[in-house]
Amino acid sequence: MGGRNPIEEEILNRIIGSARRLALLLAAALLLTGLLAGSAEAKLGKGHQVNVMTRNLYLGADLAPAIAAKNTNEFVEANGKILRDVTANNFPVRAKGLAKEILKKKPDLVGLQEVALWRTGPPSLEPLLGTAGPTATTVRYDYLAELLAQLNKGKKLYRPAVVQQEFDFEAPADENGVAGDGPNGFIKDAEINGRLTMRDVILVRLGAGVVTSHPRKGNFAAMLTVHLSGVEVKVLRGWTALDAKVRGSGKFRFVNTHLEAFDDSNEVPSIRAQQAAELVAKGGPATTGLPVILVGDLNSDDNTVEGGDRQAYQTLVKAGMRERSTDNPLGCCLKSSLLAVGAGGSVADFDHQVDHVMTRDPKQVKLLSSAVTGRQPVNGYWDSDHAGLFSSLLLLR
Repeated sequence: MGGRNPIEEEILNRIIGSARRLALLLAAALLLTGLLAGSAEAKLGKGHQVNVMTRNLYLGADLAPAIAAKNTNEFVEANGKILRDVTANNFPVRAKGLAKEILKKKPDLVGLQEVALWRTGPPSLEPLLGTAGPTATTVRYDYLAELLAQLNKGKKLYRPAVVQQEFDFEAPADENGVAGDGPNGFIKDAEINGRLTMRDVILVRLGAGVVTSHPRKGNFAAMLTVHLSGVEVKVLRGWTALDAKVRGSGKFRFVNTHLEAFDDSNEVPSIRAQQAAELVAKGGPATTGLPVILVGDLNSDDNTVEGGDRQAYQTLVKAGMRERSTDNPLGCCLKSSLLAVGAGGSVADFDHQVDHVMTRDPKQVKLLSSAVTGRQPVNGYWDSDHAGLFSSLLLLR
């Protein structure tokens, strides 16, 4: 066969030159990728990144007027306002904003508080007096179902791993504001019973390498006791927990809790502090040989709250818990019980911290970054009276 002509030689040389330049570019790209990966590994060490979030959903109304009612008529009237406020605060819309917060941050584990279940039934004093069990069974708002529907729209991204029922209370209410349409003289204005069931929930992100085991839950022995229309009521609160591994990490304990909100006494220890002590006591959910990540609404802090409200946080710190979240900006709480834009709430209301991410065994868990979410209204409503709190952590095992 004859040799190539000059034109063919030129074309071949250009092709070879282009191939060599492409190979050099690919090698440089691979080298840069390796250097970046090495830099990231040097920064993170050999640990595993775990992303967590705590989110108080806000039950939908201020319960204080019902607690402060001096007689049955005031109690029934206050309960009616509570039901109206829950409706006005429109959780189906708020759930969209809450889901957006979570989906944007993509936490592996989420601790939820005030995951309310609101139900209604015919007016009756018997459940309040304890002469009959709950009668309000018609679901009006199921916060967990509503939030999951928004989170898993189109694709299932989160599942509830642990659900703990807490305060469950039913009472007559004058929701329609019409006088005298109740069934008897004792509750002459009540045309309906309202029932609030509070829950704490842990959500787990799907398809993200999160493996969970040993789900557990419990209620605190220490409880606030209030008198509602002459009836003694114990406010049941508690915690949820599970063990987890995330994308090849070692096993750790994840605990979510909501400590007592209405404990305004300066007794030592406060009910809230007693509940915190139960978490870190021998046999408590935050006492284990594993590293512990604790999230939740502690209703306590070390410097942004006053007096007795610091006790619970100090109890946790004394037991070896350490802060792993930001307080800049602050995330609590709107001063208006109504969350619609223009109803009175303002970003200036966020002037202290009660939501926290803490860890026990700080040598094994480090903070990479933290952020506050939900400090501005969307869809015409604030997502909650609290802001959300997200932390990215490094597990060194």
